[in-house]
Amino acid sequence: MGIEYLMVIIFIVGYIAIALEHNIKVDKAASALVIGMVCWGLYAIWPSEHLKVDTEQSVNQLMKDKELRERNETFVDYLEHEEEEYREEVFKHPEAYEGRERIPVEETKEYVQHFVKHGLTHHLYDIAGILFFLLGAMTIVELIDAYDGFSVITDRITTTNKVKLLWVICVLTFFMSAALDNLTTSIVMISVIRKLIDDKKVKWLFGGFIIIAANAGGAWSPIGDVTTTMLWNNGQIPDTGVIIVNLIIPSLVAMLVPLTLASFFVKGTVKRPDKVMSLGHDNATPEKWEKSFVFALGLCGLLFVPVFKTVTHLPPFTGMMLSLGILWLITELLISRKDSASKKGLTVVSVLQKIDTASVLFFLGILMAVAALQEVGHLAQVAHFLDNTFDQNIYSINVSIGLLSAIVDNVPLVAAAQGMYPIDSTGDFAANGMFWQFLAYCAGTGGSALIIGSAAGVAVMGLEKISFGWYIKKISLYAIVGYFAGAATYYFMFAV
Repeated sequence: MGIEYLMVIIFIVGYIAIALEHNIKVDKAASALVIGMVCWGLYAIWPSEHLKVDTEQSVNQLMKDKELRERNETFVDYLEHEEEEYREEVFKHPEAYEGRERIPVEETKEYVQHFVKHGLTHHLYDIAGILFFLLGAMTIVELIDAYDGFSVITDRITTTNKVKLLWVICVLTFFMSAALDNLTTSIVMISVIRKLIDDKKVKWLFGGFIIIAANAGGAWSPIGDVTTTMLWNNGQIPDTGVIIVNLIIPSLVAMLVPLTLASFFVKGTVKRPDKVMSLGHDNATPEKWEKSFVFALGLCGLLFVPVFKTVTHLPPFTGMMLSLGILWLITELLISRKDSASKKGLTVVSVLQKIDTASVLFFLGILMAVAALQEVGHLAQVAHFLDNTFDQNIYSINVSIGLLSAIVDNVPLVAAAQGMYPIDSTGDFAANGMFWQFLAYCAGTGGSALIIGSAAGVAVMGLEKISFGWYIKKISLYAIVGYFAGAATYYFMFAV
């Protein structure tokens, strides 16, 4: 058995362990960390068959081959053609390649180890950015909650009817997700429903629909979902207007259809909790103006993140950490004159102690596992399989990618599609073409089918401890029906 197949088996077994978390009594974070690190460990021990190390090649050519594989252009005839072009280039411009010696056999092992570490560092940079973003967003939201800032919203929501409340929460989530992003919005809205709903299973139901609404809302905004942002930044959909105008209706349908269906089955009223305060907030005594001030400041900080990214082109976590730092500084000054009893629970230090670290570690493990499969080339193989199976039918390919993104992360799948299909001058694969637009919709909303299929889902799962199996039984069908309804809407809008 090849090592690549063993990695797949380990990933599947770990995935099942995550799904059966409550049955086997093992926290999902433990399973995720094990599969993530074991997959990378196997790759580090036996990497040569994946790197196709050839001691007769230069370091430069090995790097070039690796880059080609990452762009999913790994067909043997293509590589042979590229290598021939490379030799011709060296022959024409030998001065540009002076000093690039062949790798001595005795140094091959060291080179391979360096190459594996380079790949790990590359993926870890992206994963760390997501984790720091999540930590920053969770801290800001938790700080607003410590000041009871969400009462600014919850006090204005007076209905206790489940259906009406579900519609209010989902519509708010849909549009907030486009302005913030689906991950941040999910964290914010979970804090909101904690103020409005007492029953755990009812909160789980609302949490499931928050995931659907957040992913749908993020798909039609260039800053609402990381995959849409990738396509926007990399030139596949450079026109912001095209993204918004062409995708808002399918995305809205993806939320409205499951919401309408749920309205026929959800009955009764919700019982509000007497008072919801996280552990450690009980002695917090913020004044009324402080609640509104911290809520407004925190919301402005979250809205500032996409602005900072657009201006600086730095990763989103840098803007999130800047917002957190500013909020930290101002709130420290705000409570500096309070006595110890009055400010207990209002400091960022106390808030940090209540962050759900297990959820962050779960996120680390599952993303590392997917990154290992991407490094080995499994996701590229999936992309080629889809391409060959559906004969480059853009609608079938994208619908499949969307459903696959519920199992593995949508980011590497979109990256694989970006590498596999160059931007044409005209047609479906041109900049702002139908393929890229539909890919943004499918990759953004397809992850709602499973709770670990999106960043929003993982965050909600961690915050509310929703089980994998419960989500499949109660929410997945709604999400899938909405996903196909939105996809059909796009098809009839532009393909018929």
